[in-house]
Amino acid sequence: MTSGRFRTLRAGSFALASVAILGVHEAHAQQQMQPSQALFGANEPRSNPGESSGAEQTVIRGNFLERLARFYIADWRGKLPAGPTPERRAFDSPLDSPPYPSGDWSYGGSPTIGVPDTTVYPLMTALELENHRTKVYGWAKGTYNQSTSSNDNYPLIFASAPDTARLHQAATFIERLPDTVQDKHFDWGYHITALYYGVDYRFTTTKGYLSQQLLVDNRTYGYDPLTEYADIYFPVKDGLNIRVGRFLSLPGLDSPLAPSNYTMTRSLVYTAEPVTDTGAVATLKLNKQWLIQLGMSAGHDVAPWSSGHKPSVIACLNYSTATNHDNLYACANGINDGEYAYDNVQQYDLIWAHKFNAKWHTATESTVMYERGVPNAAGNVANPIPPENGTLGAICAPGQLRCFAPEYAVVNYLNREINPSLTVGFRSDLLNDKKGQRTGTATKYTENTLYLNRYFGSTFLVQSDLRFDHSWDKRGYNNGKARNQLVWGISLVYRY
Repeated sequence: MTSGRFRTLRAGSFALASVAILGVHEAHAQQQMQPSQALFGANEPRSNPGESSGAEQTVIRGNFLERLARFYIADWRGKLPAGPTPERRAFDSPLDSPPYPSGDWSYGGSPTIGVPDTTVYPLMTALELENHRTKVYGWAKGTYNQSTSSNDNYPLIFASAPDTARLHQAATFIERLPDTVQDKHFDWGYHITALYYGVDYRFTTTKGYLSQQLLVDNRTYGYDPLTEYADIYFPVKDGLNIRVGRFLSLPGLDSPLAPSNYTMTRSLVYTAEPVTDTGAVATLKLNKQWLIQLGMSAGHDVAPWSSGHKPSVIACLNYSTATNHDNLYACANGINDGEYAYDNVQQYDLIWAHKFNAKWHTATESTVMYERGVPNAAGNVANPIPPENGTLGAICAPGQLRCFAPEYAVVNYLNREINPSLTVGFRSDLLNDKKGQRTGTATKYTENTLYLNRYFGSTFLVQSDLRFDHSWDKRGYNNGKARNQLVWGISLVYRY
């Protein structure tokens, strides 16, 4: 007799298929209508924007609530007002966005140089400020999952509590992007996190930024000032941007920002990687194909005023082929003496993205990380050195107080665009946490995920994952009780 837990997973698989069928059905009924570009401007352009004719477009009028409602209705029907396609100095976008998180091959630490800021948000339209360069926007994300684990889904992150519905993110940002299309004069921008509240703060907390919520109080829900920075742009070569503040760690295919991912859950690679750095990074675009980045930070996930910070080098190189069908992005991040401190991993990362044709593309990330002198947490030494709160020790050999702790990981995403609002994909993932310093268990992990993303307009996103994890050397799941874990989950992202 099939257990109740597996029956619920079957129900989850049926729900995933239902969302897919709904997307295909609507695409067939409206095959001439593309989703609105409303939330996919600046760093998320469509390569084949679908613009409704003037007769079909909805004029947004009325008071605040009426304008907000009419924006969403028009967006979901694909009838938002559309303007002319603006100039850009970058390559044409290789991907459609939506349905993908970005139309361009992404790089961190900078706006996408040479791409115009054309994003129009529902809230700004309701406030009749849609043409202002300073923009207020955000989203709310909730998830539900069903799991064969009963205690904990970890090291699966961003859906770690089994059989539970959670508010993951309620986020609001205030942002002004510099104009990087023009090459005549200096410009500037900034980004402020007005709100980043939810259970996901547990995965993004940086020591020194309200970190007592997690490191002292261990709250389930909390607030994290995730990204706070200024951008300074100079018309040097094809564009030079200098970002100063707290920004997302470079490079990375996954992101803590809900709409910026292929999947509901994050990869094992992202489980091991740092999340944010505080410092400065300069991004110089030499031409359409080559880009270099150099910077300095206080180290990974630590504020400059906190103990454990270390001056750390950031160095990256980005290359696109002349067709822009291939992109390589190599980074060395957080490089210093590598001695044990708060999340002081030395990270070397390479991303390769490839477009097969208009419907298929793939992206692969590989990373090597290590830390020296990590305290022994194996329980096989007298008078062990306790690891710093919020970090993990290493499974060292008997008698060693400290040891070298390396990790190796690789993840691949294979994506298929069914129509401009529906994608499916498959993710394969390997993490070898040799000393258990990133997950707490010294073992190799693999996971394989079948995922589906369905956009309604550009403002409502449904993501669903069916994921199987396995730990090879030790029991790494369900708090050390299981080698295998099967999870189905669904997330809803509402953007404003």
